[in-house]
Amino acid sequence: MKRAIPVLVLSVAGLIPVWRYAPSHDTGSSTAPAQAAAPASTPSASSSGGTTTNVVSGSLVDTEKGPVRVEVTFDGDEIASVRMLQQPDHPQTTAAVPKLIEETLRAQSADIDTVSGATVTSDGYKESLQAALDAKG
Repeated sequence: MKRAIPVLVLSVAGLIPVWRYAPSHDTGSSTAPAQAAAPASTPSASSSGGTTTNVVSGSLVDTEKGPVRVEVTFDGDEIASVRMLQQPDHPQTTAAVPKLIEETLRAQSADIDTVSGATVTSDGYKESLQAALDAKG
């Protein structure tokens, strides 16, 4: 009987976090797959001697932290810039995005390192980026 009270108290204490759990983002009522939308490409003429600038949106990647989607601007075959269209609302993500974009511009591919502390967002970023690169051709 002396052990029953501490076991009961510790069991209840262990269940409190489970009862208070709330998902980090609203997934809505649909159960869409990880890539909900197809990449879109928008070519436009550039002012620099015949090269074209293409803006390509990557696929929407639904991560456990929230949705991730990138938009890549190509200057010819080179990645000129990357912009996050959607990202999770977390401090780790906010700190990781500039690092991911910088690494992408340096590597000129989706073969980049994951940012420590933002692994889920980094993986979603790389998946959306690769979809945009594949759509570009």
